[in-house]
Amino acid sequence: MIEKHFVIEEADPIVFYGPSNANLRMVRALCPKLRIVGRGNVLKVMGNEEDMAIFEEDFYRLEHHCARHNVLTEEDILEIMKGQRPGSSEETDKGIIVYSTGGKPIAPRTENQRRLVEAYRHNDMVFAIGPAGTGKTYVAIALAVRALKNKEARKIILSRPAVEAGEKLGFLPGDMKDKIDPYLQPLYDALQEMIPAAKLQEYMDQNVIQIAPLAFMRGRTLNDAVVILDEAQNTTGMQLKMFLTRMGWNTKMIITGDQTQIDLPPRTLSGLVEAKSLLSDIPGIAIVEMSKADIVRHKLVSRIVEAYDRLAKKNDDQPNGEAIP
Repeated sequence: MIEKHFVIEEADPIVFYGPSNANLRMVRALCPKLRIVGRGNVLKVMGNEEDMAIFEEDFYRLEHHCARHNVLTEEDILEIMKGQRPGSSEETDKGIIVYSTGGKPIAPRTENQRRLVEAYRHNDMVFAIGPAGTGKTYVAIALAVRALKNKEARKIILSRPAVEAGEKLGFLPGDMKDKIDPYLQPLYDALQEMIPAAKLQEYMDQNVIQIAPLAFMRGRTLNDAVVILDEAQNTTGMQLKMFLTRMGWNTKMIITGDQTQIDLPPRTLSGLVEAKSLLSDIPGIAIVEMSKADIVRHKLVSRIVEAYDRLAKKNDDQPNGEAIP
């Protein structure tokens, strides 16, 4: 009789064990010769050496499947422990970036989203530029989560410029963190869709995933990471230069922004617009431009964008640049 401890490192233990420990009970039922006790993220297993060796292989397959798909069903357990491949094997995962916390596949939905995925694969720095609702940030975060899960990167760093869109930071209640958090909420929302809550909290506590305003990037060198700058249209040229030069070894950067939603003071050139013209011919940097055809939100979003585009065109056609009321 031997005893071994198996640590659930990649997957969320709550998901691994299942509702009311249903998955753990099934594993015990399929391994009647072993005594299996789960405590936190550790399984204590006792039994003979031969049965233990078989269980060890099954355990790592179960953990890998749970970490990859963010779900582990009784059917998955049966198939894996009987030596079969689960229904959605890696061969059938072609085109899928990651899985949501509910097990739903997240994959590019438009041609330009696919171009963004390919650009990320072949370049160390990618600019994704397009209107609201084209999935720029969502796809970028999915790529970062995949890199973390596949151990291609040791951490994810997400940043945004804290630029007001109408209201002033000083008038918002709370301390600096309370004032800044609303600007970072879209990044939290995307992460919460792709990483189980307990695992996400663990990553953030350990600084594996870091979310910070752009100003906090100064002076850092970012190694072994996927670094995403969202809402880059609201950076100045010097701010964006500062951010881009934080790049370290084994690091990939994705910069997203919408040139039609610049909230900078009048007559201030957007760093994103400047970088687009300055860096477009540099090897290792790719620029993917998205359009209204890539909008994947509610159908009204496309119509709203089109309406504002028509207004902007009319204003451009007016003599002396007068705005149409």
